[in-house]
Amino acid sequence: MSARPFKILGIQQIAIGAPSKDRLRTLWVDMLGLEVTGNFVSERENVDEDICAMGAGPFKVEVDLMQPLDPEKKPAVHTTPLNHVGLWVDDLPKAVEWLSANGVRFAPGGIRRGAAGYDITFMHPKGNEEFPIGGEGVLIELVQAPPEVVEAFASITG
Repeated sequence: MSARPFKILGIQQIAIGAPSKDRLRTLWVDMLGLEVTGNFVSERENVDEDICAMGAGPFKVEVDLMQPLDPEKKPAVHTTPLNHVGLWVDDLPKAVEWLSANGVRFAPGGIRRGAAGYDITFMHPKGNEEFPIGGEGVLIELVQAPPEVVEAFASITG
């Protein structure tokens, strides 16, 4: 296995799903004090999500509170309460190339623009015969970190 040509910097987001966002907002916004910073709705992804934030600057972490537009359609963003974890990566294309070459399975869709405006892709929660390494039941989103986030993490990790 060749040297890893990228670095995972930190958590960019966690995404939590439920049949309705109301109870999620009660906990995360009303009780824990997170700020709602936006909303994202996508028919293709069957999601209506409130984008919340904790922390600040390059260390801000998104908490996405998601409900399905149609509970009978896929993807079923509400059936797994912890829907996915997003990780900042310093070089997304290199990460995808290296991870794929080393047996990591990615979900369909490739690298694309995500709800927060960054390039993203998803590691599949399960491996298969061709790509035996998956998220072991967890959907993992890799998110291209902007330069200021890469620099901020470099300043604390050396």
